[in-house]
Amino acid sequence: MEVEHWRRAMGLLLLLCVVFIWVGSSFLVSNLFGEQEFNRPFFITYFNTGTFSLYLLGAWVSRIRGGGGDTSHRGRKRASSDDGICADSSDVEVLTAATAAGGTQLHRRVEAEDSEHVHSSSDEGLPLVERSTFADDGVEPQKLTVRETALLGVQFSMLWFAANVSQNASLAYTSVASSSILCSTSGLFTLAIGAATGVERFSATRLAAVVASVVGVYFIIEHGGDEADAIATPLAWAGDLLALVSAALYGCYTTLLKHRVGDESRLDAPLFFGAVGLANILLLWPGFFVLDFTGLEAFELPRSGRMWAMVLVNGLVGTFLSDYLWLQSMLMTSPLVVTLGLALTIPLSVAGDVLFKAAAVTPLYFAGALLVLLAFVAANL
Repeated sequence: MEVEHWRRAMGLLLLLCVVFIWVGSSFLVSNLFGEQEFNRPFFITYFNTGTFSLYLLGAWVSRIRGGGGDTSHRGRKRASSDDGICADSSDVEVLTAATAAGGTQLHRRVEAEDSEHVHSSSDEGLPLVERSTFADDGVEPQKLTVRETALLGVQFSMLWFAANVSQNASLAYTSVASSSILCSTSGLFTLAIGAATGVERFSATRLAAVVASVVGVYFIIEHGGDEADAIATPLAWAGDLLALVSAALYGCYTTLLKHRVGDESRLDAPLFFGAVGLANILLLWPGFFVLDFTGLEAFELPRSGRMWAMVLVNGLVGTFLSDYLWLQSMLMTSPLVVTLGLALTIPLSVAGDVLFKAAAVTPLYFAGALLVLLAFVAANL
Protein backbone atom coordinates (compact mmCIF):
# COMPACT_ATOMS: atom_id res chain seq x y z
CA MET A 1 0.00 0.00 0.00
CA GLU A 2 2.86 2.37 0.85
CA VAL A 3 4.48 1.66 -2.52
CA GLU A 4 1.21 2.48 -4.29
CA HIS A 5 0.92 5.80 -2.43
CA TRP A 6 4.52 6.63 -3.33
CA ARG A 7 3.88 5.84 -7.00
CA ARG A 8 0.80 8.05 -7.06
CA ALA A 9 2.59 10.94 -5.36
CA MET A 10 5.49 10.65 -7.81
CA GLY A 11 3.02 10.55 -10.71
CA LEU A 12 1.34 13.75 -9.51
CA LEU A 13 4.72 15.47 -9.14
CA LEU A 14 5.67 14.51 -12.70
CA LEU A 15 2.27 15.75 -13.89
CA LEU A 16 2.90 19.19 -12.37
CA CYS A 17 6.23 19.32 -14.20
CA VAL A 18 4.42 18.52 -17.45
CA VAL A 19 1.86 21.27 -16.79
CA PHE A 20 4.54 23.95 -16.42
CA ILE A 21 6.49 22.68 -19.44
CA TRP A 22 3.36 22.69 -21.64
CA VAL A 23 2.44 26.21 -20.56
CA GLY A 24 5.89 27.43 -21.57
CA SER A 25 5.67 25.48 -24.82
CA SER A 26 2.28 27.01 -25.64
CA PHE A 27 3.75 30.53 -25.38
CA LEU A 28 6.67 29.46 -27.58
CA VAL A 29 4.37 28.02 -30.27
CA SER A 30 2.13 31.07 -30.05
CA ASN A 31 5.17 33.25 -30.77
CA LEU A 32 6.16 31.03 -33.70
CA PHE A 33 2.68 31.16 -35.24
CA GLY A 34 2.20 34.86 -34.48
CA GLU A 35 5.22 37.15 -34.30
CA GLN A 36 7.48 34.83 -36.29
CA GLU A 37 4.73 34.17 -38.88
CA PHE A 38 5.59 30.48 -39.11
CA ASN A 39 2.09 28.98 -39.03
CA ARG A 40 2.97 25.41 -39.95
CA PRO A 41 1.09 23.09 -37.54
CA PHE A 42 1.80 19.89 -39.52
CA PHE A 43 5.53 20.65 -39.72
CA ILE A 44 5.71 21.48 -36.00
CA THR A 45 3.79 18.34 -35.02
CA TYR A 46 5.84 16.12 -37.36
CA PHE A 47 9.14 17.58 -36.11
CA ASN A 48 8.13 17.31 -32.46
CA THR A 49 7.03 13.69 -32.77
CA GLY A 50 10.10 12.85 -34.82
CA THR A 51 12.35 13.85 -31.91
CA PHE A 52 11.13 10.72 -30.12
CA SER A 53 13.29 8.67 -32.49
CA LEU A 54 16.32 9.98 -30.56
CA TYR A 55 15.33 7.58 -27.78
CA LEU A 56 16.31 4.72 -30.11
CA LEU A 57 19.85 6.09 -30.23
CA GLY A 58 20.02 5.99 -26.45
CA ALA A 59 18.61 2.45 -26.38
CA TRP A 60 21.14 1.32 -28.99
CA VAL A 61 24.08 2.88 -27.11
CA SER A 62 22.96 1.34 -23.81
CA ARG A 63 22.82 -2.10 -25.39
CA ILE A 64 26.30 -1.71 -26.86
CA ARG A 65 27.72 -0.66 -23.49
CA GLY A 66 25.84 -2.97 -21.14
CA GLY A 67 24.13 -5.61 -23.20
CA GLY A 68 20.62 -4.36 -22.65
CA GLY A 69 20.69 -1.61 -20.05
CA ASP A 70 18.60 -1.28 -16.91
CA THR A 71 15.43 -0.37 -18.75
CA SER A 72 15.08 -3.86 -20.20
CA HIS A 73 16.30 -5.82 -17.16
CA ARG A 74 13.16 -5.78 -15.03
CA GLY A 75 10.98 -8.79 -15.54
CA ARG A 76 13.49 -10.70 -17.67
CA LYS A 77 13.73 -13.67 -15.35
CA ARG A 78 10.06 -14.37 -15.73
CA ALA A 79 10.15 -13.91 -19.46
CA SER A 80 13.42 -15.61 -20.33
CA SER A 81 11.76 -18.86 -21.35
CA ASP A 82 9.41 -17.21 -23.85
CA ASP A 83 10.64 -16.78 -27.40
CA GLY A 84 11.15 -13.17 -28.37
CA ILE A 85 10.36 -11.65 -24.97
CA CYS A 86 13.77 -10.20 -24.18
CA ALA A 87 15.04 -7.20 -26.07
CA ASP A 88 18.33 -7.86 -27.77
CA SER A 89 20.81 -6.02 -29.96
CA SER A 90 18.47 -6.22 -32.96
CA ASP A 91 15.75 -4.07 -31.34
CA VAL A 92 16.29 -1.11 -33.65
CA GLU A 93 16.14 -3.33 -36.74
CA VAL A 94 12.90 -4.93 -35.51
CA LEU A 95 11.34 -1.52 -34.92
CA THR A 96 12.42 -0.22 -38.31
CA ALA A 97 10.99 -3.22 -40.14
CA ALA A 98 7.76 -3.03 -38.18
CA THR A 99 7.08 0.64 -38.73
CA ALA A 100 8.15 0.58 -42.38
CA ALA A 101 5.57 -2.11 -43.03
CA GLY A 102 2.90 -0.04 -41.36
CA GLY A 103 2.62 -2.52 -38.49
CA THR A 104 0.43 -4.98 -40.44
CA GLN A 105 2.72 -8.01 -40.32
CA LEU A 106 3.74 -7.13 -36.80
CA HIS A 107 0.12 -7.03 -35.71
CA ARG A 108 -0.43 -10.61 -36.84
CA ARG A 109 2.71 -11.82 -35.08
CA VAL A 110 1.86 -10.08 -31.82
CA GLU A 111 -1.70 -11.44 -31.92
CA ALA A 112 -0.27 -14.95 -32.32
CA GLU A 113 2.17 -14.39 -29.46
CA ASP A 114 -0.55 -12.96 -27.23
CA SER A 115 -2.76 -15.98 -27.98
CA GLU A 116 0.03 -18.36 -27.00
CA HIS A 117 0.79 -16.45 -23.81
CA VAL A 118 -2.85 -16.25 -22.76
CA HIS A 119 -3.53 -19.96 -23.31
CA SER A 120 -0.32 -21.09 -21.63
CA SER A 121 -0.64 -18.80 -18.61
CA SER A 122 -2.05 -19.78 -15.26
CA ASP A 123 -4.16 -16.61 -15.50
CA GLU A 124 -5.99 -17.87 -18.58
CA GLY A 125 -9.04 -15.85 -19.49
CA LEU A 126 -7.92 -12.62 -17.79
CA PRO A 127 -7.12 -9.49 -19.83
CA LEU A 128 -3.44 -8.65 -20.13
CA VAL A 129 -3.77 -5.46 -18.10
CA GLU A 130 -5.40 -7.35 -15.21
CA ARG A 131 -2.76 -10.07 -15.25
CA SER A 132 0.16 -7.68 -15.14
CA THR A 133 -0.84 -4.44 -13.46
CA PHE A 134 -0.79 -5.78 -9.95
CA ALA A 135 1.90 -7.95 -8.44
CA ASP A 136 0.14 -9.23 -5.32
CA ASP A 137 1.90 -12.61 -5.65
CA GLY A 138 5.30 -10.94 -5.35
CA VAL A 139 6.25 -11.62 -8.98
CA GLU A 140 7.23 -8.64 -11.09
CA PRO A 141 4.88 -7.79 -13.98
CA GLN A 142 5.84 -9.31 -17.32
CA LYS A 143 7.56 -6.84 -19.60
CA LEU A 144 6.25 -6.13 -23.09
CA THR A 145 8.28 -7.66 -25.89
CA VAL A 146 10.10 -5.53 -28.45
CA ARG A 147 7.47 -6.46 -31.05
CA GLU A 148 4.60 -5.57 -28.72
CA THR A 149 6.32 -2.29 -27.87
CA ALA A 150 6.77 -1.49 -31.57
CA LEU A 151 3.11 -2.21 -32.37
CA LEU A 152 1.97 -0.08 -29.44
CA GLY A 153 4.28 2.70 -30.63
CA VAL A 154 2.78 2.62 -34.13
CA GLN A 155 -0.78 2.72 -32.77
CA PHE A 156 0.04 5.51 -30.34
CA SER A 157 1.86 7.53 -33.01
CA MET A 158 -1.15 7.57 -35.32
CA LEU A 159 -3.61 8.55 -32.58
CA TRP A 160 -1.27 11.07 -30.96
CA PHE A 161 -0.44 12.75 -34.25
CA ALA A 162 -4.09 12.86 -35.35
CA ALA A 163 -5.16 14.39 -32.03
CA ASN A 164 -2.51 17.10 -32.15
CA VAL A 165 -3.03 17.96 -35.82
CA SER A 166 -6.80 18.13 -35.24
CA GLN A 167 -6.34 20.52 -32.37
CA ASN A 168 -3.92 22.74 -34.29
CA ALA A 169 -6.10 22.69 -37.42
CA SER A 170 -9.18 23.65 -35.40
CA LEU A 171 -7.55 27.00 -34.65
CA ALA A 172 -7.65 27.86 -38.36
CA TYR A 173 -11.46 27.82 -38.34
CA THR A 174 -12.63 28.64 -34.82
CA SER A 175 -11.49 30.79 -31.93
CA VAL A 176 -8.88 29.77 -29.40
CA ALA A 177 -11.59 30.01 -26.73
CA SER A 178 -13.95 27.60 -28.48
CA SER A 179 -11.14 25.18 -29.32
CA SER A 180 -9.83 25.13 -25.74
CA ILE A 181 -13.28 24.64 -24.21
CA LEU A 182 -14.14 21.76 -26.55
CA CYS A 183 -10.71 20.14 -26.12
CA SER A 184 -11.25 20.22 -22.37
CA THR A 185 -14.14 17.77 -22.86
CA SER A 186 -11.46 15.09 -23.31
CA GLY A 187 -12.12 14.28 -19.67
CA LEU A 188 -15.61 13.08 -20.58
CA PHE A 189 -14.25 10.86 -23.34
CA THR A 190 -11.48 9.54 -21.09
CA LEU A 191 -13.94 8.69 -18.31
CA ALA A 192 -16.43 7.06 -20.70
CA ILE A 193 -13.85 4.99 -22.63
CA GLY A 194 -11.94 4.14 -19.46
CA ALA A 195 -15.09 2.96 -17.66
CA ALA A 196 -16.11 0.87 -20.69
CA THR A 197 -12.71 -0.87 -20.82
CA GLY A 198 -12.30 -1.27 -17.07
CA VAL A 199 -9.37 1.12 -16.86
CA GLU A 200 -11.25 3.83 -14.96
CA ARG A 201 -13.59 3.50 -11.99
CA PHE A 202 -16.82 5.33 -12.80
CA SER A 203 -18.52 7.26 -10.01
CA ALA A 204 -20.78 10.26 -9.57
CA THR A 205 -17.88 12.15 -7.97
CA ARG A 206 -15.64 11.62 -10.99
CA LEU A 207 -18.38 12.59 -13.42
CA ALA A 208 -19.02 15.75 -11.41
CA ALA A 209 -15.28 16.47 -11.43
CA VAL A 210 -15.15 16.24 -15.23
CA VAL A 211 -18.17 18.52 -15.65
CA ALA A 212 -16.75 21.00 -13.11
CA SER A 213 -13.47 21.04 -15.03
CA VAL A 214 -15.23 21.87 -18.33
CA VAL A 215 -17.30 24.62 -16.64
CA GLY A 216 -14.17 26.00 -15.01
CA VAL A 217 -12.35 26.10 -18.34
CA TYR A 218 -15.32 27.97 -19.83
CA PHE A 219 -15.22 30.59 -17.04
CA ILE A 220 -11.45 30.98 -17.38
CA ILE A 221 -11.52 31.51 -21.13
CA GLU A 222 -14.61 33.72 -21.27
CA HIS A 223 -13.57 35.91 -18.34
CA GLY A 224 -9.81 35.53 -18.29
CA GLY A 225 -8.64 38.31 -20.56
CA ASP A 226 -8.74 39.54 -24.16
CA GLU A 227 -11.55 38.09 -26.31
CA ALA A 228 -10.30 39.61 -29.50
CA ASP A 229 -10.01 36.26 -31.20
CA ALA A 230 -13.65 35.35 -30.53
CA ILE A 231 -14.77 36.36 -34.00
CA ALA A 232 -17.36 34.26 -35.79
CA THR A 233 -16.12 32.62 -38.98
CA PRO A 234 -18.13 30.85 -41.70
CA LEU A 235 -16.45 27.52 -40.94
CA ALA A 236 -16.50 27.80 -37.14
CA TRP A 237 -18.51 24.57 -36.99
CA ALA A 238 -15.64 22.75 -38.73
CA GLY A 239 -13.14 24.05 -36.19
CA ASP A 240 -15.42 23.04 -33.32
CA LEU A 241 -15.81 19.57 -34.82
CA LEU A 242 -12.02 19.19 -35.17
CA ALA A 243 -11.58 20.22 -31.53
CA LEU A 244 -14.08 17.56 -30.45
CA VAL A 245 -12.30 14.97 -32.59
CA SER A 246 -9.05 15.91 -30.89
CA ALA A 247 -10.65 15.47 -27.45
CA ALA A 248 -12.04 12.04 -28.41
CA LEU A 249 -8.69 10.88 -29.82
CA TYR A 250 -6.93 11.99 -26.64
CA GLY A 251 -9.32 9.87 -24.61
CA CYS A 252 -8.65 6.94 -26.94
CA TYR A 253 -4.86 6.97 -26.80
CA THR A 254 -4.54 7.59 -23.06
CA THR A 255 -6.92 4.72 -22.33
CA LEU A 256 -5.21 2.50 -24.92
CA LEU A 257 -1.85 2.97 -23.20
CA LYS A 258 -3.17 2.34 -19.70
CA HIS A 259 -5.18 -0.70 -20.82
CA ARG A 260 -2.30 -2.21 -22.81
CA VAL A 261 0.51 -1.44 -20.38
CA GLY A 262 -1.04 -1.12 -16.93
CA ASP A 263 2.09 -0.80 -14.78
CA GLU A 264 4.99 1.42 -15.88
CA SER A 265 7.51 -1.34 -15.05
CA ARG A 266 6.14 -3.39 -17.99
CA LEU A 267 7.11 -0.81 -20.59
CA ASP A 268 10.56 0.10 -21.88
CA ALA A 269 9.62 3.77 -22.21
CA PRO A 270 12.63 4.91 -24.30
CA LEU A 271 12.08 2.02 -26.71
CA PHE A 272 8.37 2.83 -26.89
CA PHE A 273 8.91 6.50 -27.67
CA GLY A 274 11.63 5.58 -30.13
CA ALA A 275 9.06 3.44 -31.96
CA VAL A 276 6.61 6.36 -31.92
CA GLY A 277 9.19 8.69 -33.46
CA LEU A 278 10.31 6.17 -36.06
CA ALA A 279 6.71 5.42 -37.09
CA ASN A 280 6.06 9.14 -37.39
CA ILE A 281 9.09 9.68 -39.65
CA LEU A 282 8.52 6.66 -41.89
CA LEU A 283 4.73 6.73 -42.24
CA LEU A 284 3.63 10.37 -42.15
CA TRP A 285 6.07 12.18 -44.48
CA PRO A 286 3.64 11.98 -47.48
CA GLY A 287 1.47 14.45 -45.58
CA PHE A 288 3.83 17.25 -46.58
CA PHE A 289 3.20 16.63 -50.29
CA VAL A 290 -0.57 16.30 -49.81
CA LEU A 291 -0.87 19.52 -47.80
CA ASP A 292 1.44 21.44 -50.13
CA PHE A 293 -0.40 20.20 -53.24
CA THR A 294 -3.83 21.07 -51.82
CA GLY A 295 -2.63 24.43 -50.52
CA LEU A 296 -3.67 23.66 -46.94
CA GLU A 297 -0.08 24.11 -45.70
CA ALA A 298 2.74 25.15 -47.99
CA PHE A 299 5.99 23.34 -47.18
CA GLU A 300 8.52 25.71 -45.64
CA LEU A 301 11.48 25.38 -43.29
CA PRO A 302 12.19 27.88 -40.49
CA ARG A 303 13.71 30.98 -42.07
CA SER A 304 16.21 32.03 -39.41
CA GLY A 305 18.47 30.68 -36.70
CA ARG A 306 16.15 32.14 -34.05
CA MET A 307 13.18 30.24 -35.48
CA TRP A 308 15.18 27.01 -35.65
CA ALA A 309 16.19 27.49 -32.00
CA MET A 310 12.55 27.95 -30.99
CA VAL A 311 11.50 24.86 -32.95
CA LEU A 312 14.31 22.79 -31.39
CA VAL A 313 13.56 23.92 -27.83
CA ASN A 314 9.87 23.26 -28.32
CA GLY A 315 10.59 19.81 -29.76
CA LEU A 316 13.21 18.67 -27.25
CA VAL A 317 11.66 20.14 -24.09
CA GLY A 318 7.99 20.65 -24.98
CA THR A 319 7.64 17.17 -26.52
CA PHE A 320 10.72 14.90 -26.17
CA LEU A 321 11.02 15.45 -22.40
CA SER A 322 7.48 16.41 -21.41
CA ASP A 323 5.75 13.49 -23.11
CA TYR A 324 8.10 11.03 -21.41
CA LEU A 325 7.13 12.57 -18.06
CA TRP A 326 3.46 12.55 -19.14
CA LEU A 327 3.60 8.83 -19.92
CA GLN A 328 5.18 7.97 -16.57
CA SER A 329 2.65 10.16 -14.75
CA MET A 330 -0.32 8.57 -16.54
CA LEU A 331 0.86 5.02 -15.80
CA MET A 332 1.52 5.89 -12.14
CA THR A 333 -1.92 7.49 -11.66
CA SER A 334 -4.74 7.13 -14.22
CA PRO A 335 -5.79 8.62 -17.58
CA LEU A 336 -8.59 10.67 -15.97
CA VAL A 337 -6.34 12.16 -13.27
CA VAL A 338 -3.78 13.22 -15.87
CA THR A 339 -6.46 14.60 -18.21
CA LEU A 340 -8.00 16.78 -15.51
CA GLY A 341 -4.56 17.72 -14.23
CA LEU A 342 -3.51 19.00 -17.64
CA ALA A 343 -6.51 21.34 -17.57
CA LEU A 344 -4.42 23.31 -15.06
CA THR A 345 -2.41 24.54 -18.04
CA ILE A 346 -5.34 26.82 -18.99
CA PRO A 347 -5.48 28.97 -15.80
CA LEU A 348 -1.67 29.04 -15.75
CA SER A 349 -1.61 30.24 -19.37
CA VAL A 350 -4.08 33.01 -18.58
CA ALA A 351 -2.01 33.90 -15.50
CA GLY A 352 0.98 34.22 -17.82
CA ASP A 353 -1.00 36.59 -20.02
CA VAL A 354 -1.89 38.65 -16.95
CA LEU A 355 1.72 38.85 -15.77
CA PHE A 356 3.48 39.38 -19.09
CA LYS A 357 0.82 40.93 -21.32
CA ALA A 358 -1.22 42.88 -18.72
CA ALA A 359 -4.45 41.06 -19.69
CA ALA A 360 -7.50 41.93 -17.57
CA VAL A 361 -9.41 39.26 -15.61
CA THR A 362 -12.73 39.18 -13.74
CA PRO A 363 -13.77 37.38 -10.54
CA LEU A 364 -15.31 34.62 -12.64
CA TYR A 365 -11.82 33.79 -13.89
CA PHE A 366 -10.73 32.98 -10.35
CA ALA A 367 -13.94 30.99 -9.83
CA GLY A 368 -13.13 28.98 -12.95
CA ALA A 369 -9.53 28.37 -11.84
CA LEU A 370 -10.85 27.15 -8.47
CA LEU A 371 -13.28 24.77 -10.21
CA VAL A 372 -10.47 23.29 -12.32
CA LEU A 373 -8.31 22.81 -9.22
CA LEU A 374 -11.16 21.24 -7.21
CA ALA A 375 -11.97 18.92 -10.15
CA PHE A 376 -8.36 17.72 -10.16
CA VAL A 377 -8.48 17.08 -6.40
CA ALA A 378 -11.83 15.27 -6.66
CA ALA A 379 -10.49 12.94 -9.37
CA ASN A 380 -7.80 11.81 -6.91
CA LEU A 381 -10.26 10.88 -4.15
